[in-house]
Amino acid sequence: MGGLLGYSFSFFGTTITVGQMLGQGTLGLINGAFYACLSLGLAVIFGMLNIINFAHGALFMMGAFVSWMLLNYLGIGYFPALILAPLLVGIFGIILERTIISRLYKLDHLYGLLLTFGLALVIEGLFRNGYGSSGMPYQIPDVLNGAVNLGYMYMPKYRAWVVLAAAVVCLGTWVIIEKTSLGATLRAATENAPMVQSFGVDVPRLVTLTYGGGVALAAFTGVLAAPIYSVNPNMGSNFINTVFAVVVIGGMGSIMGSILTGFALGVLEGVTKVFYPQASSTVVFLVMVIVLLLRPRGLFGRAA
Repeated sequence: MGGLLGYSFSFFGTTITVGQMLGQGTLGLINGAFYACLSLGLAVIFGMLNIINFAHGALFMMGAFVSWMLLNYLGIGYFPALILAPLLVGIFGIILERTIISRLYKLDHLYGLLLTFGLALVIEGLFRNGYGSSGMPYQIPDVLNGAVNLGYMYMPKYRAWVVLAAAVVCLGTWVIIEKTSLGATLRAATENAPMVQSFGVDVPRLVTLTYGGGVALAAFTGVLAAPIYSVNPNMGSNFINTVFAVVVIGGMGSIMGSILTGFALGVLEGVTKVFYPQASSTVVFLVMVIVLLLRPRGLFGRAA
């Protein structure tokens, strides 16, 4: 194994070992976990509600800030905050949906995009005015300090936890939407709300809870990201462009497409940093262009 990890080859004039490639691919898997969780929330909201939620990055940032506030103001630790912060931000999302976003369902997608983009600017501006633009640290819980020897690299325990937690939540969300009666009812409500309502289902409440669930996924990802990235008002805007590209590549509204594409593109981005570092920040968008040219509905999207 050691000999294989040390095997090297040249690419663009740079000598690369197998160990380096595996290490960067593993680190890319961590970004992929964030991409998968964030794009999953976007896919749930778009697939079920037909709203392009541009405020998703700001709500991701809000999740990180709420967890930071719970720790610093109330002394609530990381693991309770991992449950409480998504719940609190999800409730905020429910209020947004009931008061503002519900008015857009019968309008063109452009109105929803513009409104949620405006909401993102307002939310980010409020946190910027309150806490400034410099990042604030969030301490990794003691139980997740240290690293694990994978043979080709030492993997920080917290980053391994991020990948595991994101994978479990993504899989759980897919099971709920695709394999349960609740998910079937929700999918039916998006196709024919009057018929579903005639069976006694409160469709508006179901829609509201769906939006709150998508927002809670963004906030959950924000809590996971808080110890890795500094908690600051711009952390959501740094992710959101890439996440939208992930959703487009996977297929708008495709739950499994968002999950698989998020993890895969994170690994691709990480490996690209070894082969050609200058392209690592643009490789996702290059893939998006190619996919849109060859398969406009995305890799896992259904034909209209």
